[in-house]
Amino acid sequence: MSKKFQPEPFKIKAVEPMYFVDAERREKAIQEAGFNTFLIKSRDCYIDLLTDSGTSAMSDKQWAGLMIGDEAYAGSENFYHLEEVVREYFGFKHLVPTHQGRGAENILSSITIKPGDYVPGNMYFTTTRFHQERNGATFVDVICDEAHNPDMDGVPFKGNIDLNKLQKLIDEVGADKIPYICLAVTVNLAGGQPVSMANIKEVSELCHKHGIKVMYDATRCVENAYFIKEREEGFQDKTVKEILFEMFSYGDGCTMSGKKDCLTNNGGFLCLNDDDLFLEAKAMVVQYEGMPSYGGLAGRDMEAMAVGIRESVEYDYIAHRVNQIRYLGERLDAAGVPMVKPYGGHAIFLDARAFLPHLEQEQFPAQALAAAIYRSSGVRTMERGIISAGRDVKTGEHHKPKLETVRLTIPRRVYTYAHMDYVADACIELYKNASSIRGLKFEYEPKVLRFFTGRFSEI
Repeated sequence: MSKKFQPEPFKIKAVEPMYFVDAERREKAIQEAGFNTFLIKSRDCYIDLLTDSGTSAMSDKQWAGLMIGDEAYAGSENFYHLEEVVREYFGFKHLVPTHQGRGAENILSSITIKPGDYVPGNMYFTTTRFHQERNGATFVDVICDEAHNPDMDGVPFKGNIDLNKLQKLIDEVGADKIPYICLAVTVNLAGGQPVSMANIKEVSELCHKHGIKVMYDATRCVENAYFIKEREEGFQDKTVKEILFEMFSYGDGCTMSGKKDCLTNNGGFLCLNDDDLFLEAKAMVVQYEGMPSYGGLAGRDMEAMAVGIRESVEYDYIAHRVNQIRYLGERLDAAGVPMVKPYGGHAIFLDARAFLPHLEQEQFPAQALAAAIYRSSGVRTMERGIISAGRDVKTGEHHKPKLETVRLTIPRRVYTYAHMDYVADACIELYKNASSIRGLKFEYEPKVLRFFTGRFSEI
């Protein structure tokens, strides 16, 4: 292994056994799941790359933190510790804990959006857009054009907002119709692409000039901070913690899924600077989640999240995290497997259209490829394409994103480089025989968030 790919920066002192899943069992599992990898039982997966949400391995200090959970119904000590850490690392004034990130998305959308509003963002995310549309807003994608081109390598910040697109929206609908911009750092569906500090500052200046709030989707913010340190001039000598704090200094709040960069198996929070919005958020969290000092979480979960935030900015950890994805990408790229470039911070995104050129988008190539990867190897991945994009709420037609991808999502501190080799070998072998993969059609289609529970059959 080259010097670039240093060994895992941790020792393993607790293990979960893995068992290879034979071909007969895989075939039965994918049929029973209706070719939806979300519906496969965990015990039927050999290497599970479905998501990095809630799948992290917690550290010894986090496990120790579970033992000092203050489970008081109100005023838990762990809440005040989490609040202290979030203020130190994120800089926001107010904290509202939630059971996970979509709980924070629900509250933010409900207290800020009026029917007829518009919410611009750097590419949609499934649950985020759902909450925005549920409250009467129209999502508008203002990401740079390069983000929609999977082959365009050498663009260090493909998650950047296109300021001309944003200004055009403001001019067309009026700033009073835009309660906030949703600024994702990094951009999941673009392939985990980061946003530059320069772009964050420019977006902040433009929005605040028009009285528009800047709200971050901070789910993978530490990965974004690492990419700024690695790629943006003037930040090489700054710590990841310093970069993270500066990123958020240009905004008004954030939603956070603690199940990602906070290195926990549960939890999330909403941050706000506005006092009046904070009062509304506290009133709402009581109705739907729990007291404002726990928000659907146990005290021990908040303690683990506070510890996880501190660990997440440690350079050795985050450098290994990003380089493990890079290692998998380079192995696949050497064999010609098509994917989104440059590689992101949490996953490799296979380009399903290029992988399966014989399938039309309406034949759900990404869903078919995810099913085929599991079928051939026992590796569970997930679709990020036309199925995830869903249907237009007004016309009922499929949204047809330019990116039709399969996400190979790497859990944090869970797998080793040897596991990445197995995944790479499986995908490379499948690519050689890709022409045999058949398209899919719906057997059951839920009205919303269909990628979670939809069922399919082969064409």
